[in-house]
Amino acid sequence: MTQVAGAAWVGPVLSTAVAAQMSQVEQALRTATLSEYPLLTEASGHLIAAGGKRFRPLLTLLMSHYGPNPQDPRVVAAATVVELTHLATLYHDDVMDEAARRRGTTSANLRWSNTVAILAGDFLFARASQILADLGPEAVRLQAQTFERLVTGQIRETVGPEAGEDPISHYLQVLRDKTGSLIATSARFGALMSGASPQVVESATRVGERLGVAFQISDDLIDLTSEAGQSGKTPGTDLREGILTLPALLARNGTDPASERLRSLLSHPLDEPELTEALSLLRVHPAVDQARGVLAEWVRRAREEVRMLPEGEVSSALAEVCTSVLTRSA
Repeated sequence: MTQVAGAAWVGPVLSTAVAAQMSQVEQALRTATLSEYPLLTEASGHLIAAGGKRFRPLLTLLMSHYGPNPQDPRVVAAATVVELTHLATLYHDDVMDEAARRRGTTSANLRWSNTVAILAGDFLFARASQILADLGPEAVRLQAQTFERLVTGQIRETVGPEAGEDPISHYLQVLRDKTGSLIATSARFGALMSGASPQVVESATRVGERLGVAFQISDDLIDLTSEAGQSGKTPGTDLREGILTLPALLARNGTDPASERLRSLLSHPLDEPELTEALSLLRVHPAVDQARGVLAEWVRRAREEVRMLPEGEVSSALAEVCTSVLTRSA
């Protein structure tokens, strides 16, 4: 297996090529944070320095090997764009969530201020747009459509389901917009920029979106079940911020009399003692296994689409990603 950081799923043949491209992406990310104003350089580079899985740019690089020109310079540029976009959304998310930690370090909003964190995110969006300008109108249009979905997903989550709308269907649509859309675009950019066929571009996009939803469900399970320090965030962050993710929604929708106390807790904002109690009850509730079942279904759908792509090491790597998503929150 490869030595590419955070990507044990990339096989040995692709390892050298992907690692070389990823080094270029890392350099491009660092360059993108440079400003004539030192505080802006420091703040916008804060999360890049903190590391991360870099899943989105790695997916772009991997998908480029479905096309005849994976070394096209636009592939690395597109991979840089999707990671800059992702990082920018994290700055904004942490402000909205009043988060204290991100990627195992102090969040930018806590280290500096909400204003600095918001502007650092905006700066990264601006740098992503500069890179996009050289990738052509199709890339710019795709990024704009993706950004629209990111904003729509955040609004949906903030407002909540409309009267009569199924909360679980609403939640899954939020995931498709907030997380799935950018991962889908990451996959699409890689296939598109390397000259893959239209059929491969479309299948790669669908794989990305389905994996994105699965990843977020997995992250939500980790947020619920992890111990302090394990995930880089404080356990129970979602509940603390009043966000009901899939396990909580499934538990709240139940009718078992034994879960009445948990349903009552999930029906209103929680103080710290109530949060501790709710986490304790939710972690042993059948809703956690039900959520894992929904996760398994999204992974199954991603695998189904992978089988529509050409056989080879790229598809084998994607199959390993599917397995990883399924097992990381077990």
